[in-house]
Amino acid sequence: MSFPILLLVATAFAATSAAALPTIGVTYRPATAFERLPPPEQVAAAIRRLQISSVRLPGSDSTTVRAFSYSNISLFLSIPNAFLPAIAANRSNALAWLYHHVVPFYPRARISAISVGIDALNAKTDLSEHLLPAVRNVHIALHELGIRGIAVSTTFSFVNVLTTAFPPSSAEFNEPLNGLIIKPLLEFLQETNSSFFINLHPYHLFKLNPEIPIGFALFQENPFSFRDDFATGVRYRNLFDTMVDAVISAMTVAGHESIPVVVAETGWPSAGKEADANQVYAEMFLRGLVRHLRSGLGTPLRKEGVKEAYVYELFDKQNSRMVGGAPAQQWGVLYPNLTKKYDVDFGSSSMVRLSRDLLGLALGFYFIAIIVLLRVDGPYGSC
Repeated sequence: MSFPILLLVATAFAATSAAALPTIGVTYRPATAFERLPPPEQVAAAIRRLQISSVRLPGSDSTTVRAFSYSNISLFLSIPNAFLPAIAANRSNALAWLYHHVVPFYPRARISAISVGIDALNAKTDLSEHLLPAVRNVHIALHELGIRGIAVSTTFSFVNVLTTAFPPSSAEFNEPLNGLIIKPLLEFLQETNSSFFINLHPYHLFKLNPEIPIGFALFQENPFSFRDDFATGVRYRNLFDTMVDAVISAMTVAGHESIPVVVAETGWPSAGKEADANQVYAEMFLRGLVRHLRSGLGTPLRKEGVKEAYVYELFDKQNSRMVGGAPAQQWGVLYPNLTKKYDVDFGSSSMVRLSRDLLGLALGFYFIAIIVLLRVDGPYGSC
């Protein structure tokens, strides 16, 4: 192989390895009337400084969407559950929502996805019959507007839709939810090249299953911090991968194993009534999560891992009510003054460093190859 071709292959390897890594974003919930948080314009500027490339907006109010115009930050919008019946009943209602939240800002605001409802199947009122028609109507309405670059799906909660987390190979979607909603949705996602959105909190599963070691939940590489799936022969080193592969296994059973997975929420609380909700564990989890996603290892069942993962959430909830004499759970990663609560780099700067490292590694192999070839053939070629 000639030197230029070898260099091209090495450079392409570095670029491809960096590009295949999951996107790490954050969830930003604008302040309520009772909270004292910076305005969306200041928050958007802070997120740009932190080089965070993706933001999930559960509320998706127009003021917040406008604040991210020209920022080149990818936005993941959400339609509140209360809108689902109206949107399912008439596509004009889907168009009305889009005209208010998307059309005035797109593409200046880089909207990449819309979740039609969040954990709608666990809402106080039964929204199951409205969910799929609402998702389809939003998708069709976007196409009627000539917008084809925004993925449409809905967001589920792991603990509400999966039969089990371990072993992952045994996981399936709960019935009758699977047949009535999940399978038709997966067919829609396959047809529209969209992703499966799911809230995936290792903390919640850890609290529901006391036998799970804390180190396994916090990405700690302890000698005995693993669990084996004997059906597949796979060894799991952390709870996050276990849960992701449970989702992948359930999708495979449903006949759609290749659909990308987007983790719409994940994190660890830094405060709450439980002793395990503390700032030390929260930082350990977030450091481990970012390190794992940046490693490029993926999960045992899917080498590319998840497509995107959004850390929950940007700020703690203020003026939250006490629960059993202790404060409510807090998940924020920034203080209200926009300084970081943890020494964790969620931003794209780490991706740039990784790309440089990979390119440096590739160039190192290239020059080693030059030396080897020169020693074998000599400076004037072989005789």
